[in-house]
Amino acid sequence: MLPIDNFFRAAARWPDRPAVEISTEKEQRKISYQDLANQVNALAVALQTIDPAPQTCVGICAYNSFEHLLGWLATFAAGKVWVPLNPRNGRSELDRIIDLTAPSIIIFDADCDEKFGLVSTHLLGGKDGKTAQRATSDMMELITVNKGKVPVRYPNTADDLQAIKFTGGSSGIPKGVMQTYRVFNSCITSMLAAFGFESNDRHLLAAPMTHGANTMILPIFAVGGTQLLMGQPSPAAILDAIDRMRATTIFVPPTVCYMMLEEDRINDVNLTSLRHFIIGGATIRPDVVGRAMPIFNHAMETCFGQTEVPQIAICMRAKDWQDPKNYASTGRATCMTKIGIMDEAGNLLPPGHDGEIVLAGDLVMKGYYKMPDQTAKTIIDGWLHTGDVGLIDDRGFVFVKDRIRDVVITGGFNVYPNDVEAVLGQHPDVSECVVFGLPDDKWGESVNAAVELSKTADSDEAALIAFVKSRLDSVKAPKRIHISNHLPRSPVGKVLRREAKIKYANS
Repeated sequence: MLPIDNFFRAAARWPDRPAVEISTEKEQRKISYQDLANQVNALAVALQTIDPAPQTCVGICAYNSFEHLLGWLATFAAGKVWVPLNPRNGRSELDRIIDLTAPSIIIFDADCDEKFGLVSTHLLGGKDGKTAQRATSDMMELITVNKGKVPVRYPNTADDLQAIKFTGGSSGIPKGVMQTYRVFNSCITSMLAAFGFESNDRHLLAAPMTHGANTMILPIFAVGGTQLLMGQPSPAAILDAIDRMRATTIFVPPTVCYMMLEEDRINDVNLTSLRHFIIGGATIRPDVVGRAMPIFNHAMETCFGQTEVPQIAICMRAKDWQDPKNYASTGRATCMTKIGIMDEAGNLLPPGHDGEIVLAGDLVMKGYYKMPDQTAKTIIDGWLHTGDVGLIDDRGFVFVKDRIRDVVITGGFNVYPNDVEAVLGQHPDVSECVVFGLPDDKWGESVNAAVELSKTADSDEAALIAFVKSRLDSVKAPKRIHISNHLPRSPVGKVLRREAKIKYANS
């Protein structure tokens, strides 16, 4: 079966149940499963009319909106391959992705009109499509024209492509990850098994749909839950939306979680509706877990993966985070994943030993788009090499240390930046931090850190270094701490270690 079939089954079972609720300053409305299914089918027919060939690419360049969600579902229903085009990325990056994947159709919102360059493809206007100057046609008009029609169902296999998603480029030039129907179906199964979503779950789309939030949509739809659409998200707006819309489920990266905790209104909003406050995209600092759990209704959970093996490869349930010794863990392998720790010679290591985290199973990508050599370097004997250093304890809990290339070798000792960040982040004046190595004539590399301070901070560099030294040995303590107003971040808010390292290399 196709991943989209989970949505259509729900629409047949619960036609009158709200599939989507929109609550913005300009719009308040609900869309039933039946109404949404009808619109998805009509738009899918339109996509097949524009380009009848199966397995061709459809790019979507949009912020979170109903039209974005509609176009996303229709792309799947039409048998097309989804290519997310994050409008937070630079124009050159979007143009590179478009040139490589050659989508026959690009769905875009009017406020993304100039996010990408000139193309010869069919441009389909989504949100405010009639005002999109470059649009070839308007989404809502095509839905009206094709009302009542259903798309052609093309022959398919589990290894046919559902999406080409591009990596964030933290380890080099971004690569196009080929995710198949098998990967999507395995992700849905793993999400439902790990989190136990129910029909009364209300998922707030706070993270970008082009990023981690999309992974939550089909599992929520599969059980008859509701997607909640808000206006442009900010930490304060997300808190208000959880309260106002009684959200039960949300996915955010750690950075957003940290910023929410810094909000003055954090103690004034009602967050008791939360059942799943899911952190993903990067590891969360252990010191934050214990502090944040009671604030977020003891509903904090985390999932770990990569674009190459979607984020539900490893999962930490809220009940497991009740034990403080698990604060530094990302959880245990989910039902569709096999996990191991491997040394440089390719040997699997026993519990408690550091090595590279490797993953196998149905969540693993098909490969990198048009990059067979990179694929062969990443998937070896069925194991996907993550590039992350970590260990598995004798209970099966995974502890991620760092990216292999980020390990700082100072005076012959290996220092894992995550270990230092976990301690530095405990200082009450530190809002967020990143640790990296810089060349050093004496030590080979020296441990450095860059920090964003909290609003009420009064600590200086010396005080922060002394704090770390009091809790770690002197080898691991930073030799320099660079205080910054704004740490370099990705378009989805993730702190970029490499960019911070470059920024402070000559300071």
